[in-house]
Amino acid sequence: MAIPVPIRLLLLALATLASLPRSGAQTNVTLGTSLPAAAGAAWPSPSGRFAFGFYATGGGLAVGVWLATSPNVTVTWTAGGGNDTPANGGELQLSEDGRLLWTGADGQYRSLAAPPQPALSAAMRDDGSFVLYDADGAVVWSTFEFPTDTLVPGQDLVPGAHLFSSVSPTNRAAGKFRLANQLNDENLVLYPVQTENAAHAAYWDTATFQIGFPLTLRLDATGVLYLTGNGGNYTKNLTRPGAALSPAETQVFYRVTLDPDGVLRLYRHAVASGDAWTTDVQLIGPSDRCHVKGTCGPNSYCVLDRDAQPSCLCPPGFEFIDAANGALGCTRTSGAGDCEAGLSMATIQNMSWADTSYAVLGAATSAADCQAACMADCLCAAMLLNSKDGTCTTQQLPLMYGRTGGGYTLFVKITSVSPAIGGGGRGHRVGRTTIVVVVCTGLLACVSLAALLAAALLFWANRRTFAEQDAAEALDEEAPLRSYSYQELEHATCGFREPLGRGAFGTVFRGTLLHNSSEKTIAVKRLDKVVEEGEVEFQREVRAIGRTSHRNLVRLLGFCHEGANRLLVYEYMSNGSLAERLFRSGGGDGPPAWGERMGIALDVARGLHYLHDELDSRVIHCDVKPQNILMDASGTAKIADFGLAKLLLPDQTRTFTGVRGTRGYMAPEWYRGVGPLTVKADVYSYGVVLLEIVTCRRSMELEEAGEERTLMECAHEWLVRGEVTRAVGCQDEAPEVERAVKVAVWCAQAEPQARPAMRSVILMLEGLVE
Repeated sequence: MAIPVPIRLLLLALATLASLPRSGAQTNVTLGTSLPAAAGAAWPSPSGRFAFGFYATGGGLAVGVWLATSPNVTVTWTAGGGNDTPANGGELQLSEDGRLLWTGADGQYRSLAAPPQPALSAAMRDDGSFVLYDADGAVVWSTFEFPTDTLVPGQDLVPGAHLFSSVSPTNRAAGKFRLANQLNDENLVLYPVQTENAAHAAYWDTATFQIGFPLTLRLDATGVLYLTGNGGNYTKNLTRPGAALSPAETQVFYRVTLDPDGVLRLYRHAVASGDAWTTDVQLIGPSDRCHVKGTCGPNSYCVLDRDAQPSCLCPPGFEFIDAANGALGCTRTSGAGDCEAGLSMATIQNMSWADTSYAVLGAATSAADCQAACMADCLCAAMLLNSKDGTCTTQQLPLMYGRTGGGYTLFVKITSVSPAIGGGGRGHRVGRTTIVVVVCTGLLACVSLAALLAAALLFWANRRTFAEQDAAEALDEEAPLRSYSYQELEHATCGFREPLGRGAFGTVFRGTLLHNSSEKTIAVKRLDKVVEEGEVEFQREVRAIGRTSHRNLVRLLGFCHEGANRLLVYEYMSNGSLAERLFRSGGGDGPPAWGERMGIALDVARGLHYLHDELDSRVIHCDVKPQNILMDASGTAKIADFGLAKLLLPDQTRTFTGVRGTRGYMAPEWYRGVGPLTVKADVYSYGVVLLEIVTCRRSMELEEAGEERTLMECAHEWLVRGEVTRAVGCQDEAPEVERAVKVAVWCAQAEPQARPAMRSVILMLEGLVE
């Protein structure tokens, strides 16, 4: 006789409960069990030392794991990485379909855990992990797999994983700093958030880079934080064992936390009889809080007060963005970086700043020569002079990660203080000539202002019909990323029926989504190699362009990160790639006209300038080529495909040589493995692309035809012989053609330091500077 389905499920549940491990893993949550939302409401571990449930935070409640210290609990894990909006009411529930949900009073829910297979039960364990079990008693989900800002004994930070600091002790949302266990070079490094893994942004590391095998960060029960790898044959201790239990202490707990101030600390929590708790702190790094990059914002520098607490100051010519919050950084009050009259250089000695220069004067440069070079350069905002070797480097804004100490002298371009009218000291009378000049200047200013107002009114009358449309487009540009379900994207692409192209990691499909009551055409990239390369590309794409709305970058609208599915949703580019426009073979409309081609060249230059100089952290695209430049319906060129985008430490370049980038566009220092990867690698690639735009010829076509030279080498010969316009065949635009070829050749110089910054490229192509 067949057993009814409900009875079979009951027997299966009972068998599961009987088979689950009992050692610190007692199951106390079964399907359908709920926990009403209230501060302190929790499912405790068997000993009661750990709990999983609701705790109070700014603006409401959050869900997490905490150690029951006294007088306040110590949160060790927060659902959603702390980024879920605090809420009130509802209940926490292990749903009948095996998911962990926070269901609100209105019936809406947020998923806190969606295991790859349905859970049958759950438990808060004494090791500090909250886990979900399947029908066989195997763990299918654990808080240990998704660390936030803390590690406890038994919890690993695996290769490729991060810890993120919280905003503050009372706000558990992801804060300003991160600890990265780097996959590519086996180093454990502290960075500010929203930066790539770049040397100029790192402020503490374990010095384990490139040892040849991945490392895992682990904390043991005695308080030793250590790195291990190579099957346990390699171990590096980062802390010493903690103090032994005193006679008054009954138990001790350790945790390692990346604190809101960006410092990694080891905490020892001991409990004595009577449940009295004590906490001791051991600093891991860094010891000087001004060494934490990001403590002070852009264009400001950090100093320590008498209590070794950091505070932020502005250089001469700058003022705080917010006087009440100096950590936000400074903004300039002078014309630094302009070519106006009345500029001078202010000096601050014994400083340290991130060196993100676009030009290097070389060693043994005097202070006077260093300042003179900046005064002669309209793009220069500041200079850094290394007191050890006299190397002088040219800087643009923003100046980043400043602090006192470090052996550098900073020269900042500022507006000089103008002398009082009439000269001399106080009480001098103003002469008649000066009065006449002032009155005439005032009248002229009034006339000019009236004309300007009239022009503005006329301009507004011509443009106001488009104001609502522009505002809607602006709001659309700033729309945040959306997380789509796989079913939504499968439906949007009609079952991934219309492929647009295929890359190394997956295929791009055309689709449509309902957007603002109308259909919006999208492009969906489905990544095939999701386990390794595809997952890395997915993460790079989201980090590189996930928060930008620049008009010259293809916009990322959303993504799907669900189970084994990795999909990226982009705005649809209806006019194909630049390669298709430039290198059409036979028939059709032919390549674009000269003016359109120069517009495309400027679009790409502006997109790269944004990536290199206008973000908090520089993004190196790493694969600039016509196939990765897409055209929208209005003819605007947009840079796409950030699957290779990454900033590398100087010692990491050999790791990726030969497997990143495209032949013919890669900078020589990269494919030869002889130097660090910088933004100048993109500048080199842009130079090649610019020459292709000018000539409508592929850069490698000569070499592929058997000739022992490239198109770039030919361009250099054309310039030397004065034959550029004849070789290119654009006689009517001779000055513009020669200028563009010169810029292309300059961008493709062999030495990275010799290549211009993208801002300079834009000015040169626009004819504003020679």
